[in-house]
Amino acid sequence: MTETIDVVEFQLGAEHYAMDIQIAREIVEMMPITPLPRAPHYLAGIINLRGEITNIINLKTLLGLPGSQIGESQKIVVLIPEATGGANVGIIVDDVHSVIQVHSTDIEKMSDGISSSIGSFVKGIIKGGSDDTQKAKNLVIWIDILKVIGNLEEHLNT
Repeated sequence: MTETIDVVEFQLGAEHYAMDIQIAREIVEMMPITPLPRAPHYLAGIINLRGEITNIINLKTLLGLPGSQIGESQKIVVLIPEATGGANVGIIVDDVHSVIQVHSTDIEKMSDGISSSIGSFVKGIIKGGSDDTQKAKNLVIWIDILKVIGNLEEHLNT
């Protein structure tokens, strides 16, 4: 029997990504973000989410992906505080598709030959689609949000 993993599938640009469902507290509609002076380039600003000040990270900018314009289908995935060292953090994604169950047999691990700068943040590639013609279109990059956030904390503390 193969193991199944629950992930949230979301979109950044034209590509599909996934993250572990256990670290997502909630998904909220885009709302006005207050920019902070002298903030790092990836920090879009802060929001007041039901009385809690929440830091908002632009995931596209953080990962070095093109285009960081605010769009009408964008969402904020709010992470659980335990995953972010106790801070309230949300990440901007272009769209959230669904929560999917992935069989471990449908996950391809990244090879060591890939650049270490991105390879360390990618848990694997999720293969999808019902037939071979759809598989190329339905590859989902499973990113390790905990490593991405942890890497930010390392840079901020140095």
